[in-house]
Amino acid sequence: MHFDLNLLVALDALLDERSVSAAAERLHLTQSAMSRTLGRIRRATGDQILVRSGRAMLPTPYAEAVRDQVHHLVTQAQAVLTPTAEVDPAALERTFTIQCNDVVAAALLPRLATVLPRAAPGVCLRVIGETHTTTDELRQGRIDLQITDEAPPHTEIRSTTVLTDELAVIGRRDLPRDPSGWAAFAALPHVVISRRGRRLNRVDELLEARGLSRSVSFTVPTVALALPFLSIHHLIAVVPKLLTEKALPPELRSYPMPGPPSHVPAILAWHARHDQDAAHRWFRGLITDAFDHVIA
Repeated sequence: MHFDLNLLVALDALLDERSVSAAAERLHLTQSAMSRTLGRIRRATGDQILVRSGRAMLPTPYAEAVRDQVHHLVTQAQAVLTPTAEVDPAALERTFTIQCNDVVAAALLPRLATVLPRAAPGVCLRVIGETHTTTDELRQGRIDLQITDEAPPHTEIRSTTVLTDELAVIGRRDLPRDPSGWAAFAALPHVVISRRGRRLNRVDELLEARGLSRSVSFTVPTVALALPFLSIHHLIAVVPKLLTEKALPPELRSYPMPGPPSHVPAILAWHARHDQDAAHRWFRGLITDAFDHVIA
């Protein structure tokens, strides 16, 4: 089918203006060019479209019947081909998928649950956990945003640091030793939090540099699963301080990590195809504001 879609734009203008000269002026064409275009439309549809009645031109019954449909098609085409500079959150209907760990989700969701229904009632937020594999969900288009502590390795992935946290130790308030010193920190039994089930991480590198090692009693994938162990036993775990501190039960507290602070970034990442997506930009701003609220 070899049909010039520009005819739809011309037809929309003709049906709206009901005048060849007015439609020509609207589309920045000469009157003779618009007359030729009307002729092409008539041949394509097999209908006169506009017929003269005195000094005016009236649409045919067929033209009246398709008028709204034509306008809708032209509007849709313009929306597809024209980048949107602004977005109205209140009118937005879209599902955004975020991938993050349970600590980030627990910190952000209360704020987003307060803001989203009021600002964008048509937006659905879908949160999925980090996987145990290295599958790049952003590049495959399965998620819209990813929040991790690692900079993306691929050039087509955009990112920004939305928070710089530091590691802290959490444990019972009545621990037999203060874990803020390296010797006591290494002597206490640990719960390691690793979504991939790894027992060793950067903490072991810090200990090894000081000639120390630790005893790991449990390895669990999330902070939520670590808290019951920490609440009833004299165990400790290393977690991001700002994102975790407010969610601790009364029997637990945070302690400073031994030595100089160990910084952990929260990096918001997305695929480059969303750079010019106004709705995506708005949602990225919402996530950034939520992080600001968490640490306020």
